[in-house]
Amino acid sequence: MARPLPRPHRDDLRIAVGGFLGGALLWALGIHPRLSSDSLVLWQAPWAPLVPLALTAACEPLRRVRPRTGLLIGTAALALDTVTLGSVVTVVLFTDLVYAAVLYGPPSAARRVPWITGTLTVVSGVVPAALMRDPQGLLIGVGVGVVALAPAGTGALVRSHRDAAEAARLRAEQTALLAETDRAQAVTAERARVARELHDMIANHLSAIAIHSTAALSLADPRTSTEALTVIRENSVAGLGEMRRLIGILRDGSGAREPAATPTLDGLGALAEGFRAGGLDVRLESGYGQVPVPVGLAAYRIVQESLTNALKHAAPGPVLVGLRQEGGSLRVRVRVISPYRPGDEPRAPGSGAGLTGMRERAALLGGRFEAGAEDGLWSVRAELPLTGGDPA
Repeated sequence: MARPLPRPHRDDLRIAVGGFLGGALLWALGIHPRLSSDSLVLWQAPWAPLVPLALTAACEPLRRVRPRTGLLIGTAALALDTVTLGSVVTVVLFTDLVYAAVLYGPPSAARRVPWITGTLTVVSGVVPAALMRDPQGLLIGVGVGVVALAPAGTGALVRSHRDAAEAARLRAEQTALLAETDRAQAVTAERARVARELHDMIANHLSAIAIHSTAALSLADPRTSTEALTVIRENSVAGLGEMRRLIGILRDGSGAREPAATPTLDGLGALAEGFRAGGLDVRLESGYGQVPVPVGLAAYRIVQESLTNALKHAAPGPVLVGLRQEGGSLRVRVRVISPYRPGDEPRAPGSGAGLTGMRERAALLGGRFEAGAEDGLWSVRAELPLTGGDPA
C-alpha cells in the first residue's frame, strides 16, 4: 500500500502562491528578461511564460516533502522558460528548489546536487568561451553558478550547521541521560551503604536488648533481671551513640557533636567483650598486620554482624572468630563458627538483611563471601583482597 504524500508546509504554500502572483504581475506589466526578437525565444505566444511559472510555483509545496521531485520538475520548467520570453520569478523559484533539495533532501542529494551544479557551472562557462573564442562566454557559466551552484552551496552550508546543531543536541541529551543514570546509581549505592551501616551499627545492640528484655520478663530472679536490665541499658546507650554517629555521617559532619569514627580491626577486642557481656561465649583469634581502611571496616562489620546472628540464632556453646592475613599480605580471611541446630527459634527477630550486607561488603572490595551450615556449625567465611586504601 502506497504511503500518502505528507502535507506541505504552510510557508511553502505561501511561497508558491506569492511567487505565482508576483510572476503573473510582471507578465501583466510586460516585464520579461528576453525580447521577442531573441533567437532563443522559440515559443512566441504571449502567455507562454506563464506555463513554466505555474510549473515552478507548483513545485514549491514539494520543497520539504518531495525535494528531489520538485527539483526535477523545476529543472524541466526552467528549460522550458528559456525558450519563452521568460520570467525572473521562475528563475528565483528554481533557485529556491535547488536550495531546498540540498537542505531537505536525503544525504545523497545533499552530496550530489552541489557537485552536479558545480560541474555545470564550469562546463557552461568554459565550453561557450572555447567555442566562441571570447572570454565573455564565461558569463554564461557565471549565470549558471548564480542560479544553480550558489543556492546549492548555501543549502549545503546551512545543512552542515543544522546537522552539527542536531548532533550537539543529541550529545547533550545523551550526556544528561548518562548524568541522570549516574546520579540514580549513586543514590542507590549511597542508600545501600547507609542501610548496611544502619543495620550493622544498630542491629547487634537491638538484638541484645530484645534477648535480655525477654529474659528479664520471663525470669523472677531479681539478680538476673538486674543483670539483664544492665545489659539493656548499656546496649541502649551504645546504640544511641552509634545512631548519632550515623546521623553525623549523613550530615557530612555539620551539627554532629561527635566525630563519625570509622571502626577498625583494633576494636575487635572491645566488640567481642561487649558480646561476652551479653552472654555470648566469644573466642577471638587473630593474626594480621596493617590493612587498608576499607578492608578493616568491612572485616569489622562482617565479624560484628556474624556475632549478632550468633547471639540471635546460635545454640549454647563457644563462638570462634579467626582473622588471618594470608597469601603474602594479599587477603584477609574472616571466619565465624558457632553451634547451630536447625529448627531452633531465634531469640530475636531478623530480616535477612545482615547476610545481604556482608555479601555486598565483600563484593565491593572484589572479595568472596560464604555462609551456611557445616557439620552442625554455622560458618561464615569472607576473603577480602588487600588492594588499595590507606593502611589502618
